[in-house]
Amino acid sequence: MTVGLDAGDLAAALAGTPWRPRVVAATGSTNADLAAAARSGAAAGEVLISAHQSAGRGRLARRWEAPPGASWATSVLIAPRRPMADWGWLPLLVGVAVARGVAEATGLEPRLKWPNDVLVGEGKLCGILCEAVADASPPAAVLGFGLNTALTAQDRPVPTATSLLLEGADPDPAAVLAAVLRHLAAVLAGWEAGEDPRPGYRALCGTLGRAVTVHLPAGPVDGTAVDVDREGALVVDTPAGRRTFVAGDVEHLRPGG
Repeated sequence: MTVGLDAGDLAAALAGTPWRPRVVAATGSTNADLAAAARSGAAAGEVLISAHQSAGRGRLARRWEAPPGASWATSVLIAPRRPMADWGWLPLLVGVAVARGVAEATGLEPRLKWPNDVLVGEGKLCGILCEAVADASPPAAVLGFGLNTALTAQDRPVPTATSLLLEGADPDPAAVLAAVLRHLAAVLAGWEAGEDPRPGYRALCGTLGRAVTVHLPAGPVDGTAVDVDREGALVVDTPAGRRTFVAGDVEHLRPGG
């Protein structure tokens, strides 16, 4: 896997999209950088990509760091033309774009684990963190994703992580990121135009139909994931009846698990 990313090639591949990409060697957090830019008046469409984050975060403020050049952290600044109450769909839409873009560029078949992971098999290829910047004018959202490209087995931060390299793909990073960002532009345009995002998400979601445990502060809930509702919440059939979850860590259970 080539460590370098040609910013010129990426910009050319994104011609005709709303995105204005900028590539840096390292930063603390691409999400934090774009959130600060939004508060300072930056326009929607900025894309910040870094080969290394020293203060990357996942959900629930979990720290996430990979060796330089092993993954690409990407954040996209948007000003959604939907009420903020609908923004819960944003991490799911980013997942759809990542899965479609990776499939297009590599031939792999990623699946989505609700709400914010992209998997190949049972390995985590990409994590997603979307954050509202409500105090920007207009209110903005930062869509962040960290795609493992050249991560090796020895450098995996957790045993369940995978990468394009580990899955046998060796594409140009610019080609992969361009494909993801083109799909993101299309997915967001449809959502902002009022399209129902559920069919596209359901088609890629490996959580649906699986036995799962939803880990919550009050304790775990077991059941079978059966759907996502109009708000993007996960619908689970449990022994106590059908429940809907707007947040929670989902564990996919193996048959008999």
